[in-house]
Amino acid sequence: MQNVLITGGAGFIGSNFVLYLLATQPDVHLVNLDALTYAGCMQNLDNITDENRYEFIKGSILNQPLLDRIFQEHRIDTVVHFAAETHVDRSIYDPRIFLDTNITGTYTLLEAARNAWLDQQWVPLQGCRFHQISTDEVYGTLAPNDPPFFEAQAYAPRSPYSASKASADHFVRAFGNTYGLPFTISNCSNNYGPRQYPEKLIPLIALNAVGGKTLPVYGDGLQIRDWIYVEDHCRAVLDILTRGQPGSTYNIGGGNQPTNLEIVQHICSILDELQPDPTNHSYADRIEFVIDRRGHDRRYAMDTSMIEIELEWKPRETLDSGLRKTIQWYLEHPEWVAAVKMRPDYQEWIALNYQERGGLA
Repeated sequence: MQNVLITGGAGFIGSNFVLYLLATQPDVHLVNLDALTYAGCMQNLDNITDENRYEFIKGSILNQPLLDRIFQEHRIDTVVHFAAETHVDRSIYDPRIFLDTNITGTYTLLEAARNAWLDQQWVPLQGCRFHQISTDEVYGTLAPNDPPFFEAQAYAPRSPYSASKASADHFVRAFGNTYGLPFTISNCSNNYGPRQYPEKLIPLIALNAVGGKTLPVYGDGLQIRDWIYVEDHCRAVLDILTRGQPGSTYNIGGGNQPTNLEIVQHICSILDELQPDPTNHSYADRIEFVIDRRGHDRRYAMDTSMIEIELEWKPRETLDSGLRKTIQWYLEHPEWVAAVKMRPDYQEWIALNYQERGGLA
């Protein structure tokens, strides 16, 4: 791994991975390709100082000539593919963009890698790797007593978002099986941590709380998710890149099973401690149950024994320690929050949710 192309590296997980890779791999050169759509933010990359090993390129993974040029000029031998539309609610409102970015974009990137590594063969194939960042949502939903998702489980996506990611994963495997493209895939549970766009549950609740707003919880709030701190995810991806078996899939998770309501209550208790409400009430008093998401999956759970045994990886952050770090980061970076909230795309999304959820945002 010498010359790495990271797609979507200005987004939440991608930017955290860019910073992590630069900090831990001193001999690696990075190219960060991001279209800077609503979730991409250049402020996420403000801490980068080593410009000799890093280059940012604004562009789309749908642009085949651009991708071919990047592979050629930078001698890319490793791809870490974060770029995707990721929000389930947005996929319900507008599925088409998920098809374009997540499926066609992944195909276009695979074609660029195939052209560079298999057709032109200007780098040794055994040193190349296409790593696909996927999600636990491709497996579908679990009943209360079902065992956790495991790597060989059949895909059963239930939302336009998860269907698009499942299709992308299948394309990656197909390019590996058909053309011999070296690949790995990781299916990860819900990420949280610094720099997450505030449409997602944890930053939304934390920022609504300190902003004096209600705290919306979908349906009865008893949906169950597995949560992983973003740096633990970044460490897992690096382990897969450097020591993972080509052609393999690895599940990544935090090893916890809270309900959404428990997550919200936990955030409130941490905020009660770190920044008490001026009214002397608990933030939990502002929890409001709102109209549930259409087709809302009830439970996800991850069997991570494969990566734990094969690569000796385990999460370092507990849910409590990770939430504390995350909430503290948002409290200490009001300028980042203000910049995001000023963006027209954020205002439009909040307005849409306000109407959809019966007046709560």
